[in-house]
Amino acid sequence: MTSRRSAAVVTVGTVLALAGLPAGPAFAHGSMTDPVSRVSACYAEGPESPRSAACKAAVAASGTQAFYDWNAVNIANAAGQHRQLIPDGKLCSAGNDKYRGLDLARADWPASKLSSGAHTFRYKGTAPHRGSFELYVTKDGYDPSKPLKWSDLEAKPFLTVTDPGMQNGDYVFQGTVPKKSGRHLIYSIWQRSDSPEAFYTCSDVVFGQDNGSPAPGASAPTEQQIEDGKGQSSVEHGGHGDDDPATGAGDTGAGTGGAGKTGTAGTGAEGTAAPASSSSAPAAPSSPNAPAPAGTSGSGVELAETGGDAGTPYLAIGGAAVLAAGAAVLFGTARRRRA
Repeated sequence: MTSRRSAAVVTVGTVLALAGLPAGPAFAHGSMTDPVSRVSACYAEGPESPRSAACKAAVAASGTQAFYDWNAVNIANAAGQHRQLIPDGKLCSAGNDKYRGLDLARADWPASKLSSGAHTFRYKGTAPHRGSFELYVTKDGYDPSKPLKWSDLEAKPFLTVTDPGMQNGDYVFQGTVPKKSGRHLIYSIWQRSDSPEAFYTCSDVVFGQDNGSPAPGASAPTEQQIEDGKGQSSVEHGGHGDDDPATGAGDTGAGTGGAGKTGTAGTGAEGTAAPASSSSAPAAPSSPNAPAPAGTSGSGVELAETGGDAGTPYLAIGGAAVLAAGAAVLFGTARRRRA
């Protein structure tokens, strides 16, 4: 084999080797914390020894890993096809068997007190990203003892918001909650705008008197609990691994099961929050409880612009360097031959 051909083989082989390196994580994870989602409430109780009967049953059905991975109930490639991809009875798990315990039909899930009218919602974003939120509430006559179906939700979201600001790691946005009574459920869809990925949550709520079985109030995990659980989570709190080729669900790491997919948020509905300003210099919040401008957070973290991952720059730079080196070898060989 000539020197020139050898250099070409080495160059191509090295580039292919670089291309085979695992890509870095994509950045997007989170869950509703006001009102508290089922998965967040059970994680806050402790995956190893939950207090409530509902969370004990959920852990028995799903195992503890699902709750250490509380911020990854998602579908990687939903692209707006939420209703087509998630079957009735599996809305809370987003059709992901890893989180099947969240779909248990029972009226004693830990619940948050909620009142009709103005409310400030909070969604813990363990990896901030641009996107839209849609919030639905169950119809009058909702029966929590039966599997949750799409037809149990009101036809349109009562709140749609795009690129809400962040405060202390939470997406914060205001909306108007419809008039309801008794036990209901708030269903959220977080749609990334730079990726087809979406995240889903079920939050059990009580308006006035609880018409379900006696259940404890739901509590969101504290920052200390989130920090303490990172070591046992198979989900990187800055992102997740490559998609599962068999299911299209994002790999949540060492544990089994997939992640979710996203779709596009709907148009404005009752209580729709105003979209963030596109100005390059965001205005300050109008009140202490107002959300920070889009693209910022209370800790100064900017929302990610794209769905690229940490592996992209490495592959681009490494590949370019190898190609340049190979070209230099070929050029030098050719010059020697001509001489």
